[in-house]
Amino acid sequence: MLLRPSGPDRSLSAQLAAVERKLDLLLAHLGIEVPEPPAPAGVLEELQAGRKIHAIKLYREATGAGLKEAKDAVEALAARYGLGR
Repeated sequence: MLLRPSGPDRSLSAQLAAVERKLDLLLAHLGIEVPEPPAPAGVLEELQAGRKIHAIKLYREATGAGLKEAKDAVEALAARYGLGR
């Protein structure tokens, strides 16, 4: 299946998000759980020490993620492990 814009405003990232949602639905329907990847080295330790900004910086360096993606991921890690509150 080729990814083609269905409208003038349909960006590649929107297409990717739609495919990811469909994949998530398929996995849920089939009862398949995808394990969460481990946190990059040092990120959890920085969260435990209350240094969220440094944890985001480490996450970005380890993964190449953008600022928003890294912030969201670090906040999700903090919520999952009950850290940084």
